Amino acid sequence: MAEQNTEAKLKTLLKQQKIQLWNPPYTEDNRPSPEHMQDLSEQYAPLLGLSVAEVGGALESIRAQAVNRGKGNQTFRETNVASLELLLPRDSKKDPKTKSFFQTKLDVCAQELVDRIREEYGLKSVKLILNGRTLNVEQRLDEQGVRNHSKMMVLRVSDSEWKQQQEQEQERQNNQNQSLQRTQKGFQILSERAEDLDSKPFLEIADQKGNPLNIPHQEKKALILAMGFHEKGRSLMKRRQFDDALCHLLQADQQFSKCGSTLLGSVDNFAVLQLDIVWCYRALEALSCLDDGRARLQRAEQSFLQCYGEQQQRLRMIKGSTGREEVLFLRLYLLQSLLAYIEGNDAQARQQLSKVEALYRRLSPDAEKMEQLMTLGFTEREARLGLRACEGDVQEAALHISNRRQERAEMKDRERQKRRSRLEAVSVLSELGFNRRDAARALQQSDGNVDQAYTILLNSRQAAEATNNNSPEAVSPEKVEQLLYLGFDRPHAETALTLTDGDVQAAAQLLLENQGELPPDLSQDSSGSSGSSGPGRQEPVPSSSTSSTSTSTGSSSTSSPEDEAAVSEVLGDISRHEEDYLDLTLEEESELIVTLQSYLSRSTQTV
Repeated sequence: MAEQNTEAKLKTLLKQQKIQLWNPPYTEDNRPSPEHMQDLSEQYAPLLGLSVAEVGGALESIRAQAVNRGKGNQTFRETNVASLELLLPRDSKKDPKTKSFFQTKLDVCAQELVDRIREEYGLKSVKLILNGRTLNVEQRLDEQGVRNHSKMMVLRVSDSEWKQQQEQEQERQNNQNQSLQRTQKGFQILSERAEDLDSKPFLEIADQKGNPLNIPHQEKKALILAMGFHEKGRSLMKRRQFDDALCHLLQADQQFSKCGSTLLGSVDNFAVLQLDIVWCYRALEALSCLDDGRARLQRAEQSFLQCYGEQQQRLRMIKGSTGREEVLFLRLYLLQSLLAYIEGNDAQARQQLSKVEALYRRLSPDAEKMEQLMTLGFTEREARLGLRACEGDVQEAALHISNRRQERAEMKDRERQKRRSRLEAVSVLSELGFNRRDAARALQQSDGNVDQAYTILLNSRQAAEATNNNSPEAVSPEKVEQLLYLGFDRPHAETALTLTDGDVQAAAQLLLENQGELPPDLSQDSSGSSGSSGPGRQEPVPSSSTSSTSTSTGSSSTSSPEDEAAVSEVLGDISRHEEDYLDLTLEEESELIVTLQSYLSRSTQTV
């Protein structure tokens, strides 16, 4: 990072003085002019507090890069041959200080480039790394993001290791793709169940106090998918699988883009996601993502401002304190400090780092106080979050944690009562001859008012009868015959079709799950009911932030085993604690703070 810092500062000085090193008098016939380069080095060395030799080396590196880039651009325009910078193994370079460039077309398989590099540098087996990811030798370079002037790392591996890594890489990519597909499928199922009280588990979007948010259906589906991918990504980050985590986080970002700005401004999920993506960039040392990282941190800061208020007054009003959320600002300022340093802006890096250090001192858990709270029966997480919320006061923290426990218990009771009331209302409407799913949707439209829901259902039925007098009945002979052909008995087949509104596939699934014979309670309910009316047991499953999800245990009668497996997998990645995203131990942050302190102190000493 120190070399990047020096070059960034020099580029700023050169830009201010409108000096172009690739043009005369600094470059003549593509070669450096020693006299003029020396004069420039002597001029800049005192300004940076570095030796003339160090500045001279950095200036020559900048000049050579500019000259090579110019040549490469011209060549690429004329011949479509790209120039790549190779970061070779140390013992493969003739001059460790000289950068290695390689020319190739981009519409060729990576294997062709691998073979040429092996031959050129006498390497037996190698693999190529671009932006922290291994290139697939079977795919084209341009399909994997390789561009003119891309920087590529060349790693030497043994033959056996190479074959093993290729197999592992292919398996990893397959697993990664499958993981993305399973995550999307699981949360798509849950998003569809959000309005269907008979399907369990189901998800509900709520604010910090557990109050449901009234969100349009399509936007709710996108939000559930976004939060689902985010939760999966955060789960992978905890296991330090940052490559896979980044894939899921970027998928979450795509889903959030489908949500309205009003919604994103009222919850902090989106801001936290931006921080998590840039944190993955840092962990993967993906400095090529610098511009994207800067833009994401800006979006995160703006989102926090909109969600929490200018002085976090909105957050204080809702939650009563801001201590727990301050860890998010610690990570925000820390990442801003890192990017500022890499860009050569030491003053801004120090300014942000000073904020980080102050927050770190305040938010780092005191071991003795933690022990006192844990002795009282509180968990480590509760103790840490409680101390942060109460600025380190043990007695206040104990009271705060107890109050939070009571609030969560009351929230569970409200959720149980709400679901019980809704199910009872659905049962009332189903006894009047309406389908349970239609009844649930009508109740949602009427905000739980049974009389209004009845009117909605009645009007809908009359409209359907008026327009579909000639439509075939749900239990048509053809559909019954299809189920008889599959080996089911006629009475059970007719009942299953009635329960599923004539959906043959759903009816077959229902019969299979009940070994071909429907239980009496389902058979008696064939006039319009499609499930048990008893209330389910609910457990809160909060999302990463302000907007939360709730789930109840059980399974939908028409879900396939594959669907239930997908749902179970994604639910396993959702934290069981609504403030899990705030429970940072600050260990990784501490390591980065020490690293930045050492670089910035070194810069101060040389000035």
